[in-house]
Amino acid sequence: MLAAVGGYAAAVRFLGEGELLSSLLPSAWAEGLASAPQMARYPQKTDLILLTDRPPQLETPLRYFESELTPNDAFFVRWHLAGIPTSVNTRTFRLEVGGRVKNPLQLSLHDLQTKFEAVSVVALCQCAGNSRSLFEPRVAGGQWGNGAMSNARWKGVRLKDVLDAAGVEPATVEVGFRGLDTAPLPQTPRFEKSLPIDRARDGEVLIAYEMNGAPLPMLNGFPIRLVVPGWYATYWVKSLSEITVLDQPLKTFWMDTAYRIPNNAGAEETPQQLSKVTVPITRMSVRSIFVKPTLGEHLSVGRSYTIEGVANDGGSGIRKVEVSTDEGKTWSDAKLGTDLGKYSWRQWSAPWKPTDKGTYRLQVRAISNDGRQQVTSQWNRSGYQRDVIEHVEVVVA
Repeated sequence: MLAAVGGYAAAVRFLGEGELLSSLLPSAWAEGLASAPQMARYPQKTDLILLTDRPPQLETPLRYFESELTPNDAFFVRWHLAGIPTSVNTRTFRLEVGGRVKNPLQLSLHDLQTKFEAVSVVALCQCAGNSRSLFEPRVAGGQWGNGAMSNARWKGVRLKDVLDAAGVEPATVEVGFRGLDTAPLPQTPRFEKSLPIDRARDGEVLIAYEMNGAPLPMLNGFPIRLVVPGWYATYWVKSLSEITVLDQPLKTFWMDTAYRIPNNAGAEETPQQLSKVTVPITRMSVRSIFVKPTLGEHLSVGRSYTIEGVANDGGSGIRKVEVSTDEGKTWSDAKLGTDLGKYSWRQWSAPWKPTDKGTYRLQVRAISNDGRQQVTSQWNRSGYQRDVIEHVEVVVA
């Protein structure tokens, strides 16, 4: 079904001519079974948690978070429209840069790799709705667990350098982005996002063509995608094909209606009193999660165990992670792992030797370098930007 991809082939084949998108479905679906399996394996991917098949939404199992960088084949997948690109000919592919510029550009993949300085950054890519299934009361949308995020080393070129080469004209306010994905119906708005001009030209936003030292998987945006470190993945446009410099804010469903949060520091509201003013979601909140132990795991009394997890924020870096094994009565500092940069997650670990049998509710909270920390409760209508103190229950026998 999928031709092997080694390096940058002239044409990367995801599906052959005339093949149906249903060929992308897990084998169990292809065989006509009545119900979807919980796990699914797609081209270039290992077994991932299946949320939806069209468009593909695949969640990363937490065991892959034991690595500092998430393997490419385990990296989570989130598309918004069913018409995802299934093949790209890198000989003919061009990134178009236009709008309010003096020198419109059409850049090939080779141009990006040879005509601009290559830079790299380790950055967490996280869906705004990560952990939506944990919101109470429940909200509509993909019911992600904690695996709608992954950490990678991205290599590419600065968006700023590409914009400078095009010559941004005065009075520019935003930069718009489109990818190769298409809407299934004419009335469905095409996925399109924008960044304020200052963010677009801050030198940190990348047009990435490598992920963990390899070409991007097709499902993660081959051949290039936008990387907006510290901001939620809604801005990380996959299979990037068009950049448009704008002299007024982009008016589109994906900016004006979707991906908006209450206009307050905690993105909070209540079902009884929804916020009347919303703003586009941008910077990631501070949070930490458990990787080990897993929900319902059985541990042995008197035996040492290492509690593990990851923590992140939106770009100041993690200063401290604290763990409680007695339902928040007392807290102790966890050991922080390697600092891979302010946009990477930070692994953490804490030793524990339970002295009594029973069910334990473990909790974890993180504090960022700019003083932000997790909260005790949170709710909003979209299930976005979760930053609640996390917990997991385990049995000691």
